Amino acid sequence: MSLIPPSEKSPHSKRVLVLGATGTIGRATVKALVDRGHEVVCFLRTKAGFGVDHEPDERSRLLHGAALRFGDVTDPASIDADGFHGEKFDVLVSCLASRTGAPADAWAIDYQAHCHALKAARADGVEHMVLLSAICVQKPLLEFQKAKLAFEAELIASGMTYSIVRPTAFFKSLSGQVDRVRRGKPFLIFGNGELTACKPISDRDLGAFIAKCLDDPDCQNRILPIGGPGEAITPREQGECLFRLLGREPKFKHVPVALLDTIILTLGLLGRLSPRLRAKAELARIGRYYATESMLVLNPETGRYDAAATPSTGSDTLFDFYGELIRGEAKVERGDHAVF
Repeated sequence: MSLIPPSEKSPHSKRVLVLGATGTIGRATVKALVDRGHEVVCFLRTKAGFGVDHEPDERSRLLHGAALRFGDVTDPASIDADGFHGEKFDVLVSCLASRTGAPADAWAIDYQAHCHALKAARADGVEHMVLLSAICVQKPLLEFQKAKLAFEAELIASGMTYSIVRPTAFFKSLSGQVDRVRRGKPFLIFGNGELTACKPISDRDLGAFIAKCLDDPDCQNRILPIGGPGEAITPREQGECLFRLLGREPKFKHVPVALLDTIILTLGLLGRLSPRLRAKAELARIGRYYATESMLVLNPETGRYDAAATPSTGSDTLFDFYGELIRGEAKVERGDHAVF
């Protein structure tokens, strides 16, 4: 698969409507699209903010170079009137995702809101949709994975040119223990810390990859698993790197997967009486999934994850990012997806 340098201008400037632009990946994607010379319009929630570290009045700065429109992505009438606004677009790019992965939220956003947007895009004459999905849908055990897969199927069946991007783990998802380790606490690992592996990808590299899907025929009408540069790394290796960067001896705390199973069982039983606890049970299932499943390409014939078969892109590494966090040169916006 060819890789286009992020700074290279697109040979054909396109009008692009972007959903989910307020997240860190959405912002990186908007920047990459603007840098490549596309005309970008972002459709945002009326009260959209940018996570806990940004105020809504920073919208224009954080989405510099893009036009901003406001409405309700769950309302098909709003998507049509406020988003497309009777104008013509060449491409629909979606970095939209449910906040927590809870079932109701997942089916409302990952599936239904996308279905509304796809219908409006087809009516508008949009020829291409680039969808940010997730590599974990290869083994769909959770409701949000099933919701994402259901929309992927809708998009493929629509007849529109599609690019379905399935990234591996994000830097922000793997940075939740930096502060606890810096405070002298042990790094938490499930089992021996080698149950899973991933090829982490930065927001910048992922945004550049999404943007190049508009121009690269090899990225069209395809499902595109993608990871960052380098070899796959395990949670134990992540912890060892953190301690090394801090100049400390590694100190791990092993958490048995059986503990998660007990929590899930307990919350599942209590959830029969309480919707709130039922939602917590699903979040615990999500945590267990990520504790036991690798974010790599899954070989359907062997049922094993394959690091060598997982494509790589970009130049940013997780360990360099850890160094930036420790030096105070970067910060993490983790929001509703925080585990530790």
